[in-house]
Amino acid sequence: MARRLYVCAFLEDFVLLYPVYALLFADTGLSPAAISSLFVIWSVAGFVFEVPSGLFADVFSRRRLLVASPLLTGAGFALWICLPSYPAFAAGFVLWGVGSALRSGTLQALVFEELARAGATDSYARLMGRSQVLGTTAIMLANGVAAPVMAAGGYRAAGAASVVACVLCAVAAWSLPESRGQGESGDDDEGPFLEVLRDGVAQVRRAPRVWGALLLAMAVMGFAALDEYLPVLARSTGASVAAVPLLMLVVGVGETAGGWLAGRGVRWLAPALLVAAVCMAVGALSGRPAGMAAIAVAFGVIEWARVAAEARLQERISDRSRATVMSMAGFGAEVFAVLVFAGYALGSAWAGPGVLFAVASVPFAVMGLALWMPRRR
Repeated sequence: MARRLYVCAFLEDFVLLYPVYALLFADTGLSPAAISSLFVIWSVAGFVFEVPSGLFADVFSRRRLLVASPLLTGAGFALWICLPSYPAFAAGFVLWGVGSALRSGTLQALVFEELARAGATDSYARLMGRSQVLGTTAIMLANGVAAPVMAAGGYRAAGAASVVACVLCAVAAWSLPESRGQGESGDDDEGPFLEVLRDGVAQVRRAPRVWGALLLAMAVMGFAALDEYLPVLARSTGASVAAVPLLMLVVGVGETAGGWLAGRGVRWLAPALLVAAVCMAVGALSGRPAGMAAIAVAFGVIEWARVAAEARLQERISDRSRATVMSMAGFGAEVFAVLVFAGYALGSAWAGPGVLFAVASVPFAVMGLALWMPRRR
């Protein structure tokens, strides 16, 4: 299963439109406000369909949803290049948001269950971490390939290549194993959707270990959204504009290492989060380009901890509503991410990026201490 999972992860992110779709919108004549509204539509679509998609994954075939996910995204890209206009862009983002929601939680549930049936759940964090690394690699390759493709055929060529990648991703998803039958979650008279939702909520409410693991996964994934501001932090260290990509490359190496090492030393999650907090604060407050090395360590640990927290949650929930609970984690992570964006925007009126990143290190320290204290007792 590992190879098929890796192929899916690579093809999902090997999309040549990623680095240029904002330019497509601008060249079509959309204003910055209109482009921003498209991003809002994208986010809202993801929020609205996040938990319902988990219910579908627990009631119906998870593999089929994973096949539908890239096909919906590809249909959105096809709309963009065939009918470049605001309505088509909005519809494309809705399709993309729904496609991403169908995948969120569903893939993790399928992989964990198949590993559990094979008695190999210890491999879960390693597989998911390395699939994330391959996704990041695909994005970097797509950025490099997009330039010559755009030069040769413009947006249509980049869009066509993106649609092809989505179709190939759907084919790869169909090859994933699924021993769980449709409707395995139950067929109670009240309806499978209601039963699955109740089971998922009950797991979270009645089991403190599940609730704690869910909250940890949401927080780690959500606060990791701070990486969107890394270029701003790099620039604030006095580095030239030309040097910022190089500093971002350093951070990218750290994140890649963290993903590659996922699954190893998971019992050290508490001290690892404390190390990440310290490195982030020290690197951010240094005010020097060299401080980005400490930031790279911090975000490498955060990437490692993200997979570890996800695996921790997977081990504590049942198969019946696994995708639903994982979708809850994805929804909560988005909520935390929005809080991060809002907090950064408000804080930027009083402090610079270095101080804001140092403040953002506090939640990671709190998470580390919260995990450490029960162990010490």
